[in-house]
Amino acid sequence: MAETALGRLALVLDRDGVAWLPDHRTLLVADLHLEKGSSRARRGFLLPPYDTRETLSRLAARVAAHDPARVIALGDSFHDRDGPARLDADARAALAALQAGRDWLWLTGNHDPALPATLGGEVADAIVLDGVALRHEPRGEDAAEAEICGHLHPVAKVRLRGRAVRSRCFVHDATRLVMPAFGAYAGGLNVCDAAFAPLFPGGFTAHVAGRERLYAVPSRALCGD
Repeated sequence: MAETALGRLALVLDRDGVAWLPDHRTLLVADLHLEKGSSRARRGFLLPPYDTRETLSRLAARVAAHDPARVIALGDSFHDRDGPARLDADARAALAALQAGRDWLWLTGNHDPALPATLGGEVADAIVLDGVALRHEPRGEDAAEAEICGHLHPVAKVRLRGRAVRSRCFVHDATRLVMPAFGAYAGGLNVCDAAFAPLFPGGFTAHVAGRERLYAVPSRALCGD
């Protein structure tokens, strides 16, 4: 894990792709993209239909490790509007078990701009904690405050001793943190892509997930695909 802060908000970044807010006993996770496999299958792309089960199982492990009082999902928790309706009984039971005994907040995303009450928990577009806005899509220069967001699915590519390693990462500077996508089928966008440049004009640090821990790598040491 790696400790950092945005303003007054203390953060602990977890190698498995979640962020822990110790002062609020709150766990953050972004871009679960539940039911992506079934969404793609409806469009003729046949993928193994186990992504929701795998994603919820991994999330359950992080919830057990941190024992949060609250979980906040930062948008695109489902891959499309109909995703919640396609959850099978096992997935619904797993989600209910994750929510039991704690607060749960779903933030809306571009893939899931509306979520049904049957999911449990509460739904909002954004929330502010200690002066830091939590939302799905980064606002960049338009942001009036520091922000934590998802949406871009950051991954970093590092070359070492003639070989390249590409892995999910957190990317941040003093005022903005972009979370990695947590979903099993979520994929990733290289942090050297132009989409990140206006968000971090002064450069950034990527906390890159290794096999056992996170590695802090400055933006100048990263390479594109």
